[in-house]
Amino acid sequence: MSEPADFSERLLAWHAQCGRKDLPWQLEPTPYRVWVSEIMLQQTRVSTVIPFYNRFMERFPDVRALARASQDQVLHHWSGLGYYARARNLHAAAQRIVDQNAGVFPENIEAVLDLPGVGRSTAGAILSLACGQRHPILDGNVKRVLARYHVVEGWPGRSDVLATLWTLAESYTPRKRVAAYTQAIMDLGATLCSRGRPACARCPLQDDCRARLSGRQSELPAPRPKKELPVRSVTLLLLCNEQDEVLLERRPPAGIWGGLWSFPELAGGVDAAAGSREIAGAGMHRIETWPVMRHTFTHFHLDITPLLARTGCAGGRVMEGVDRVWYNTRQSTERGFAAPVKKLLRRLSAWQEERESHDKNRALRETR
Repeated sequence: MSEPADFSERLLAWHAQCGRKDLPWQLEPTPYRVWVSEIMLQQTRVSTVIPFYNRFMERFPDVRALARASQDQVLHHWSGLGYYARARNLHAAAQRIVDQNAGVFPENIEAVLDLPGVGRSTAGAILSLACGQRHPILDGNVKRVLARYHVVEGWPGRSDVLATLWTLAESYTPRKRVAAYTQAIMDLGATLCSRGRPACARCPLQDDCRARLSGRQSELPAPRPKKELPVRSVTLLLLCNEQDEVLLERRPPAGIWGGLWSFPELAGGVDAAAGSREIAGAGMHRIETWPVMRHTFTHFHLDITPLLARTGCAGGRVMEGVDRVWYNTRQSTERGFAAPVKKLLRRLSAWQEERESHDKNRALRETR
């Protein structure tokens, strides 16, 4: 097993030749830009993050712009990335930075750790990559590299395994060239020491990687203990008015899709017509029930039954409070939607266009 200095030197030499150096957040690694990237990269692949990151930076180029934005605007630019608590925490942290630190991103570890949504590894990555400070990191890629290199047994989510990995991460983090080392070990895990098919023949650590030497790469790190995901079911009411607007409501701040806009839910056993009167203050007639959509979260499957209906209610008249709106599917507004809701909105828009085309063709036939 190599000494810490040798370990880091081999990684740095590999990264100088083969590492990623043109990621958007690397081109101008300010604390703000690195912070946004690190939050987006939590549980999300780099290739997925890049287009979201570029659009987010164009809309919110600095922490003040992010703090000034409404939650709707922030969630709109996060829509599709998932794990929406990350966006809410990012927004809340930006407002705190503006209010309490004059809009300057903090550069000491305690203050960064105090920001909503920032844990030890994220804080270390921000200050290492943007400020060159020596802090170990332990994201999923680094856990995989260290667990294989040392054959660390057990699922990294266990507290004892995590403590072992943090000790190793601390021992290998060099005193100098910290930013380059941090990027190097993340890149190694992301590109060569990958989960599925590690490219051991090209790895700078192959000579004394204990997992490679014992042929246990595919076993390590140990996966999360499997358990069967429960299934929950919900009926979403796609209620359209006379202007072909659809009723949306903002989700509660906590829970799934917190703060995002969705269709009203019909509680189990509630008659659709009664639910419509309670929600929109008007009756409805059912048009059709669309096929069930399954959306999978980390801890459960959600089976969604979309119920398409119409009401004679006119747009703009039913809203009591600010958390329900009539929404025109053909207009683009900065609202945050979860992926299944965006999919249903697109389908609803296509259904409306098809119905309009059918009505026009029928009118033409009747005038002949």
